[in-house]
Amino acid sequence: MTIVDFDAERTYDDEKFLTVEVSRSEQMKVVCGYFEPGQFIPIHAPSSDVVIDVRSGTGLIRDGDAEHRVEPGDVVTVGADTDRGVKADDDSRLEALLVTAPPPTDAEHEPVRRGLRTDEFDPTDT
Repeated sequence: MTIVDFDAERTYDDEKFLTVEVSRSEQMKVVCGYFEPGQFIPIHAPSSDVVIDVRSGTGLIRDGDAEHRVEPGDVVTVGADTDRGVKADDDSRLEALLVTAPPPTDAEHEPVRRGLRTDEFDPTDT
């Protein structure tokens, strides 16, 4: 069993969102995500389901072609092979617990790396 104090793990970076890995197995990956205002996880579509539990702040979550406004207490699920991304509002930090099953591969995260390099929330448009 793993027990993590979400508040004690809190870490922010002025350059990009940060995650703190809580747990990983072949079946699942759990991270605490910390976003400064305007920071994001670029849109990508890995072969894994994700559950996003918004703990504080406000933002949006992309689910396919739809964008959903989120706030504390919201729990969002996005199915495997569906475009997804997370973005903090420009005036709010965002904190969320993200659970992916199974964990995405390194190759599936290439759009995330590309979007962070180019500062694009939706690198799939290029």
